[in-house]
Amino acid sequence: MTDEDYDVGYGKPPLHSRFKPGQSGNPRGRPKGVANFKTDVAETLKAPVPVKTNGRTRTVSTQRALLLRLREKALKGDRHALDFLLTLAQAQSGDALAAEAVPLTPDDAAILDDLVARRQRAATRAAEAEQNGKGDDDVEPE
Repeated sequence: MTDEDYDVGYGKPPLHSRFKPGQSGNPRGRPKGVANFKTDVAETLKAPVPVKTNGRTRTVSTQRALLLRLREKALKGDRHALDFLLTLAQAQSGDALAAEAVPLTPDDAAILDDLVARRQRAATRAAEAEQNGKGDDDVEPE
């Protein structure tokens, strides 16, 4: 193929600038031993920091220091810190919180059953109204 016969365009780079057979598009690539972001975060959270507790300085991980600081803020009344700490606690304990759930009383179960039945009836009426050419505004609420 000669240069005169070849159309240069989208997906057709000039012949002189194409990769040669066996040549990589990124010959040097990522250097070996370079950590990715996840590794950097993990190492940063493991790094020791000094923390003063009861007048004494001790060394704890950055992660532990952050959690201690979050706990302090939550105990001092910071609502956002409290919400975040509770979210962390709930995510960490997972099933333990669900096991402590209070069972429904018969009255509560009846109320929920009634609500589900009303929602199903409303959905059925809305579907019927749509089939009949009426919009959602034309369906009367229960």
